Amino acid sequence: MEKYTSWRELLGSIIQDMQERQRIAGLLGVNVVTLGRWAGNASNPRYQHLRRLLSVLPQYRAELQELIVVEFPDFSLGLELSKQGEEQDLISSALYAQVFNTYTIMPHIQRSWSITNLILRHALDQLDSQKQGMAVILIQCMPPSQNGKVCSLRERIGFGNSPWPANLEPHAIFLGMESLSGYVVGTCQSSVLQNRSKEQQGVRPVHWDQLEKSAAAYPIYRESKVAGCLLVSSAVPNYFLPSRLKLIEQYAELLSLVFDYEEFYPLEQISLQIMPHSSYQEKMLFNFRQRVAEVMLTSMRSGENLDIRKAEALVWSQLEQELLDLAVDLNMTQEEYHPLQVE
Repeated sequence: MEKYTSWRELLGSIIQDMQERQRIAGLLGVNVVTLGRWAGNASNPRYQHLRRLLSVLPQYRAELQELIVVEFPDFSLGLELSKQGEEQDLISSALYAQVFNTYTIMPHIQRSWSITNLILRHALDQLDSQKQGMAVILIQCMPPSQNGKVCSLRERIGFGNSPWPANLEPHAIFLGMESLSGYVVGTCQSSVLQNRSKEQQGVRPVHWDQLEKSAAAYPIYRESKVAGCLLVSSAVPNYFLPSRLKLIEQYAELLSLVFDYEEFYPLEQISLQIMPHSSYQEKMLFNFRQRVAEVMLTSMRSGENLDIRKAEALVWSQLEQELLDLAVDLNMTQEEYHPLQVE
């Protein structure tokens, strides 16, 4: 293993990878050029950026900390206090600045994805800085069906740390009243499940992901209307300390920016149904892209020229109905799901 003589030299080695350089700059809220200036000893970072750097690069934390103290001996004075209070930190002002800047300059068609991607990646990094295993997923209400009610939710985009895949979008499923997300959206109240294996009284059925040991969800709402929720799952039981729950709440509030006004629904319009288990859904969702392509081809042949976003929305709607019909055919009830305590 190469031995570095300064934290700047180590940083310079890390940011040779341009993708990693951009990731680190984004999480720190600085320009990529600034990272190069730090590594080249052309400027000095603020201590808050150095402390954040330790969290952004947990695999180098011990070595970085040791080398930083060599150059800045007083850095260690506030380090332990900062470490103790790290879980209580608010979302950084740099992230807010990035989000609002993106909201302002990005074209509408790209804005939602760009902001969601930025917020979720930042949330994953801050909430699971030690890479113990976590998934952060944005859950969205499906548009009302023919009866005018919101009948299900859909996992829109998500990211994970091992044992979850890094990109969760290909694994997205529908959720209903059997899920923690369904409970949170249906009541517009946050909820946390601290321990999968702990049996308690006063339980209700909830569908666990096979990797989850604890989970928390916060509604995304505006003017008493709800658009979905932020779901955070951990591979560690009892992971969601009050400070982490507060952070999740703040991220959920920030995510309200990614939804258009018409994507928020009053609670009386939420009437979630039970959706089939993920094992059933995977078989039906496997050919999603193929179905979208077929819809667009059919549209083109008929002279309608349907764009990809509308084609995707149409296929999602078709899949939702097929899954709702399947749940009826299977005669599914909440009792099929393991009863778990919702706190």
